[in-house]
Amino acid sequence: MTDLLIATTNPGKIVEIQDLLEGLPFRLLLPADLGIRLEVAETGATYAENAALKAQAYCTASGILTLADDSGLEVAALDGAPGLHSARYSPHPGAKDADRRALLLQNLARLPQPWLARFVCAVVIAAPDQPLQFAEGECHGEILPEERGSNGFGYDPIFYLAGLGRTMAELTRAEKNTLSHRARAVQAALPVLRGFLEE
Repeated sequence: MTDLLIATTNPGKIVEIQDLLEGLPFRLLLPADLGIRLEVAETGATYAENAALKAQAYCTASGILTLADDSGLEVAALDGAPGLHSARYSPHPGAKDADRRALLLQNLARLPQPWLARFVCAVVIAAPDQPLQFAEGECHGEILPEERGSNGFGYDPIFYLAGLGRTMAELTRAEKNTLSHRARAVQAALPVLRGFLEE
């Protein structure tokens, strides 16, 4: 069994990534399992750069194969905002997901609909003394002016998938894990992960 560190403390991300890697012969570990506490400054200019910073830092601290991701919501009407700052969109310390959603809708209220948007995710795999490996995924939709659904996290309750007629927060975990940006990024990274299993 190969150890794989999931380099996040975000509960929603942890559940999704564990689900997406189910069935692979990895022993999935979290930073808390190894007693690792890191604050990695996300100073990258792209999702991939931020994910790389996290993957490298946690791999160095743990000495084991590490998967990190960075993701964001990009709204066309706001010139791609909140983008890289999606998790830190609210200027208020201690802001919750609901606060960030409310601020986003407040900033969109004066602009004409539809508010087209996309979720973007970059996944980076780091292994000791090896080059970083990158994968990305996207999911396109639009922002609704009211929240719908109680599943998911982050901006999921206002991210509408027209083809399904539901928001991301109205999908089951299994449904979300077939089409979300994170699902597509992790799926794109699976050949890399399988390669480590074969070594």
